Amino acid sequence: MPEKLKLALLFGGQSGEHEVSLMSCTSIAKNIDPNKYDVYYIGITKSGKWHLFEGNLDDIQSGEWEKSSKPIVFPGDPSYQGFFLIEDPSNIYPVDVVFPVMHGPHAEDGTIQGLLELANIPYVGCGVMASAVAMDKAMAKAVFASHGLPQGEYLVVQRHEFESNQQQVLNRIESVIGYPCFIKPVNMGSSVGITKAHNRQQLAEGLQHAGEYDRKLLVEAFINGREIECSVLGNNYPEASIVGEIIPCNEFYDYNAKYYDDGKSALIIPAELPEEKAEEIRQLAIKVYKALDCSGMARIDFFVERDTQKVYVNEANTIPGFTRISMYPKLWEATGIPYSDLIDCLIQLAIERFKEKHSGGKELLQYG
Repeated sequence: MPEKLKLALLFGGQSGEHEVSLMSCTSIAKNIDPNKYDVYYIGITKSGKWHLFEGNLDDIQSGEWEKSSKPIVFPGDPSYQGFFLIEDPSNIYPVDVVFPVMHGPHAEDGTIQGLLELANIPYVGCGVMASAVAMDKAMAKAVFASHGLPQGEYLVVQRHEFESNQQQVLNRIESVIGYPCFIKPVNMGSSVGITKAHNRQQLAEGLQHAGEYDRKLLVEAFINGREIECSVLGNNYPEASIVGEIIPCNEFYDYNAKYYDDGKSALIIPAELPEEKAEEIRQLAIKVYKALDCSGMARIDFFVERDTQKVYVNEANTIPGFTRISMYPKLWEATGIPYSDLIDCLIQLAIERFKEKHSGGKELLQYG
């Protein structure tokens, strides 16, 4: 039997999507093949402390995981690719690959990816640049525009600008975007901090709410469209899954609809679209993926306008939700890749990308 890979599942984090990460990690942990991997569970608390978790997997999702963990410091010396315990620096935990199952700022935005690059450890998912750009919805939209990808009208508002000259900002949004519109924190996912405004008061309240999560705010024109999603998988030659449609139980697909109102929102897989329209979306998903220089995985979200059937790019998620009811794994399962096989594939893509990155350049600096 081949030697098992030493895998670190990295979960938690300091973002508003901490609880989503716990759900995704628990789901992966319960579906990973123990014959292929020795798994370490590395949790990051909301205060930013790192812990090695050694308890029952159900304690992760319940939020009780800190009680069964030891504090660690990371990274150690990059030459040995591992974590070490504070109380015993000689107790090394070698790691072959890291699977960051974290969402939002300080996780999905290139910060964790940069840390893992410095530690010289292969990791699942997109690299630093793709992660950072995709997380910053304003920057991502600028990239989409430069590649001629179709998207709706939007404005970017600085929080300090709104706080110092509220009426001027509201007037500008009303003249350019109008109602209804969506207000979002630029650097956040899982619909955290998002509101839909139908009038000036709701717009002001939405900007105030989004400003609790980020210094940059995004206001998007409402598109009377169907919410369509497509999963993309791969490195140099990415492939797109079949497409799915979300029919939210609430006014839009908000945080509760995604993670807590199980069974109330409808996920239609495959989406009921003409084959040529579904293929158009799949090809657009790959174009978005390549435009951002993604690797490993991403879920690309679209709107299909009801009247015209025109397709608009909404956003890209480089570490999409990975629970059993999340769209990313469900789309691949319907395409022919079961959940546990998808985990294997992502880990192999991480190792392949690491080897490719270091195969043609100068030797890495050696320490010691």
